[in-house]
Amino acid sequence: MRSRLFILFLFTLIFIAAHALAWSGKVVGVSDGDTISVLHDGKAEKIRLYGIDCPEKGQAFGAKAKKFTSNKVFGKIVEVDPVTTDRYGRTIAWVNFDGQSLNEALLSAGFAWHYKKYSSERHLAQLEDASRQNKLGLWADPHAIPPWEFRHKSAK
Repeated sequence: MRSRLFILFLFTLIFIAAHALAWSGKVVGVSDGDTISVLHDGKAEKIRLYGIDCPEKGQAFGAKAKKFTSNKVFGKIVEVDPVTTDRYGRTIAWVNFDGQSLNEALLSAGFAWHYKKYSSERHLAQLEDASRQNKLGLWADPHAIPPWEFRHKSAK
């Protein structure tokens, strides 16, 4: 009985600690569909949305993905729930606004791919599949090029 209570206590602490890392701030910049700047401790912090990859600048639907993100969160207070930091020092996070996930909203609208290389979140894959089936956003183009392939071609 003691060990079960101890395990329950540990899980509770882990859950509380994970959510204690989340913070709120005003969105002061939108670099592209999946990268925003949010005020944190008095300075703008770059946030890369976890689990998704939007079309790049200069790529089909890149400007629309950026506009979608801007319309949803620019100038608003969002909650940032960090997952990790990338090699560029950006915070990789879930971003929530008005009770919804920006990460999921971009997938549902067809302005992002589920970035399976870095995320195994099943519900993100399902959101991408639904927008594909409904030919929403970039899925209206039967030859849509994933951003990671576009970046690879552009680097050559």
